[in-house]
Amino acid sequence: MSRMCEGRVVVVTGAGRGLGRAHALAFAAEGAKVVVNDLGVGLDGTPGADGPSLHVVEEIRAAGGEAIAHGGDVATSAGAASLVATALDTYGRLDTLVNNAGFLRDRMLVNLDEDDWDAVVRVHLKGHFLPLKHAAAHWRAEAKAGRAPAARIVNTSSGAGLLGSVGQSNYSAAKAGIVGLTLVAAAELARYGVQVNAIAPAARTRMTERTFADTMTAPDSGFDAMAPENVSPLVVWLGAEPSAGVTGRVFETEGGRITVMEGWRAGPTADKEARWTPEEAGDTALKLLGRGEVPGRVYGA
Repeated sequence: MSRMCEGRVVVVTGAGRGLGRAHALAFAAEGAKVVVNDLGVGLDGTPGADGPSLHVVEEIRAAGGEAIAHGGDVATSAGAASLVATALDTYGRLDTLVNNAGFLRDRMLVNLDEDDWDAVVRVHLKGHFLPLKHAAAHWRAEAKAGRAPAARIVNTSSGAGLLGSVGQSNYSAAKAGIVGLTLVAAAELARYGVQVNAIAPAARTRMTERTFADTMTAPDSGFDAMAPENVSPLVVWLGAEPSAGVTGRVFETEGGRITVMEGWRAGPTADKEARWTPEEAGDTALKLLGRGEVPGRVYGA
């Protein structure tokens, strides 16, 4: 029986550990050739001592798969361009991009330094935009040359980006931005045969095992709901041809649960067909809120 990603070339950013590593291994198990990107930095984005992407490549090759490491910074144009070039130069094609790289610098809002805001927004949001841009440029050229791809992009948002998370204003803002980027990219790139979706995963990684230590501990026995490997099957499917027709969607995934997330949509409304006074606007807003749904609670509030 043919494997789901047989013959496809997949790039995964931040694939040296955690979710990215799990995705890379899962794609390889389904027959994909994988470009394993990781900058090898610490939890806060500072340079690390080893190159974890090489270890993942070794794992894939030991299991009989094909993979190559890429250590460039995907939040730079040069790094993102070289990432796409590595796939094309090594394997002659690119079919799927999984944007996953990120790190944390958590602080309460009034204690958050500008540098910590910039660093987190840079790696999460710019680190999604630039690989997406360079991959999309390749696929647009392919489509215009009459070689329409069955291309896939899977972006990584978070529950923090959908609902907010106390102490993570920089991270939450970046992850919310990724949802907006996903929706625009899905609309713009559909004409070129590119599907773009996002996941909001909950899993045990270096970023979550400290922030949410109580819920991330591995059980002594039974199903490990927080294992990152639980998230990867959906990512593989979204990155494969059988997901045809699914684009511009956000999926929350945790353990054995998959949820289609439904974001901002029109709720209760009122139209005076003339300008409101401030008092009228306030009274009307309160009435509308009373008829609407209660929003989800911010994590940690």
